[in-house]
Order: sequence, then structure tokens, then C-alpha cells
Amino acid sequence: MIPWDKLHGAMTHFPIALLLFSTACDLVSVALKKRPLSRELRVVSFYSLGIAALASVGAVISGIALTKGDLWGRGDFGWHHRFVWPAFGLLMALAGWRLVVRNAMSRFGLYVYLIMMVLASGLIAAAGYFGGEILLSGGGVP
Repeated sequence: MIPWDKLHGAMTHFPIALLLFSTACDLVSVALKKRPLSRELRVVSFYSLGIAALASVGAVISGIALTKGDLWGRGDFGWHHRFVWPAFGLLMALAGWRLVVRNAMSRFGLYVYLIMMVLASGLIAAAGYFGGEILLSGGGVP
């Protein structure tokens, strides 16, 4: 039998940390403008976002298995899912966008991308918070 609770707990930290890190790298790269470090931060951000998207698939699969297919839930579990689904969708869309566009974004496209990255980071942080609340309240899925 697969220990879904342990697997899910282990897998969720990668997309959370990597998405937040990717967002920070993108924001700092914009602040640094044309300096050499800016380009390197964009490369780091690109790979961090891609790995976050891949890792999030494992986190979602293990979460669905852990909940036995309950995709919405109640209480903290419900709040966790209200944040995790939009975060997951946005993360996948942003990773796809970045994979196709790379660094060839217009100024407007870059700012839209950055706003969406900050939004995705907030959503995934909130989902992580409520996931932690589930564990602190005794764990388990209702």
C-alpha cells in the first residue's frame, strides 16, 4: 500500500518553494533591468518554474489519491482545494507560456506574466497554509 499522506507531504514542498523562488527571480531580474545578473536570473526562473510545474503534477496526483477523489471538501480541506486548483491551473499555464515564449515577451506581456506569477504564488502559499492547518488539526481527510 502506498503511503499517500507521506508522499503528498513530501511532494508539495517542491512546487511551493520553486514557484515562490521563480517569482522572486523574475521580479529581481526586472528590477535589475539590463545588468548581466538579470539575464541569469531569468534563466534560473525559467527552469525553476518548469520543475515546479512538473513537481505539481505529482503533488496533485498524490493529493487526489489521498482524498480518494474528493476534489472539493469541507472546512480547511475545502479551503485548501479552493486555493490549490486555481494555483495548479495558473502554474501549468504560466509554465506553458514561458516554455513557448521564453524571453521574447513584449513589455506588456512581461508585466501580465509577472502579475500572474505573483497571483499564482499567493494562491499556492494560501493552499500550503490550509494544507498545514489540516495537519495541525490532527491530519487526515474528512
